[in-house]
Amino acid sequence: MTAAPLTRDLTAGLEAAGLEEFYRDLHRHPELSMREHRTAGSLAARLRASGFETAEGIGGTGVVGVLRHGDGPTVMLRGDMDALPVREATGLAYASEHDGVMHACGHDLHVTWLAGAAESLAAGRDTWSGTLVIVGQPGEETGEGARAMVADGLHTRFPRPDAVFGQHVAPGPAGLYAHTPGLTMSAAVEVDIVIHGTGGHGSRPEATVDPIVTAAYVVARLQTVVAREIPAKEPAVLTVGRIHAGSKNNIIPAEARLGLTLRSQSPRVQEKLIAGIRRIVAGECSAAGCARPPEITVGNAFPATVNDAALDREVAAVHTELFGAGSVLDFGPAMGSEDFSLLAPDGVPYDFWHVPATPGGLWADAAGADLTEKFGNVPGNHSPLFAPDPAVIVPGVQAMVAAALTRLTH
Repeated sequence: MTAAPLTRDLTAGLEAAGLEEFYRDLHRHPELSMREHRTAGSLAARLRASGFETAEGIGGTGVVGVLRHGDGPTVMLRGDMDALPVREATGLAYASEHDGVMHACGHDLHVTWLAGAAESLAAGRDTWSGTLVIVGQPGEETGEGARAMVADGLHTRFPRPDAVFGQHVAPGPAGLYAHTPGLTMSAAVEVDIVIHGTGGHGSRPEATVDPIVTAAYVVARLQTVVAREIPAKEPAVLTVGRIHAGSKNNIIPAEARLGLTLRSQSPRVQEKLIAGIRRIVAGECSAAGCARPPEITVGNAFPATVNDAALDREVAAVHTELFGAGSVLDFGPAMGSEDFSLLAPDGVPYDFWHVPATPGGLWADAAGADLTEKFGNVPGNHSPLFAPDPAVIVPGVQAMVAAALTRLTH
């Protein structure tokens, strides 16, 4: 039996109601990056109940479950667990109980899919042969988690995978599966800037060097890096996502802090972005007469996610057979970023795809004449209004199970 019909058989008895309650519980109790203790414990308990050898605390709060069943390849399935510092505004009955923390990127759904896939494959282990490794990964949002798990022996303490699979919830109509062979997600890097001015009384600006004014010039000028220094054919994003300065209306502060995220699809473009930032920030600070040079720190980085093309085509074909003609689309590379690829040892193929999950009514009411226009008019990942439709729980489990079975079937 091939992967698609076998997936239907293995998931026929899936306890959808139980998985939805698990999802709602995770959504109510979000945890920030590298602090996912409750989430990790909940996932680990379900893995143990299904017969997995389970270890916790890998790379901090990571979970690894291993299920061996005869000779064959080793398949790794990954789900990330962390939430975001976002105040939820969905109005859901199961909204976050932690003010200012929310599963605004859908990682609660990822953990639910992972648990459901693990349970289905464990229950049907007599239909496949090999080793299944389940990874509950912490700290994806900060770019720490995958590196931490690898550094803590993910590939030496546990079976080394022959293929790695992962999927991510996204805005869009439920029932579609977005596959891109090759480059599918961009590289990203965070940059932190400190501008040093000279503080003083708001009534005497002439006696100060105002870092807020300098920061404003920096923010405005940084917009020209992509617009005027990067060729139009080269995708690039430079976003100032954070600016902090001051404590009181009548005090000019001594410093201003900015936080940036950069997205690109080639090392050369990333280098140009960073060089442009350094030049502009230094120039504006010099022009303002700042007390000392700015601090520019290049921090957390995410590699580009480049799917193994042959593996992606194979999984996409199985998903098409499973979900029907027209269910698989290729939207091309996204500017979003992931640390998923770091879980695959050098030379090991991996595949990462997206599962749209906008509630049907919301999608139908969204302005736009086609999918692309509507896509920009529904809440997306990281929005305080992001609320995936629980109806995608079972199909999402099936998508993961089908991918695993492309390698684990007899």
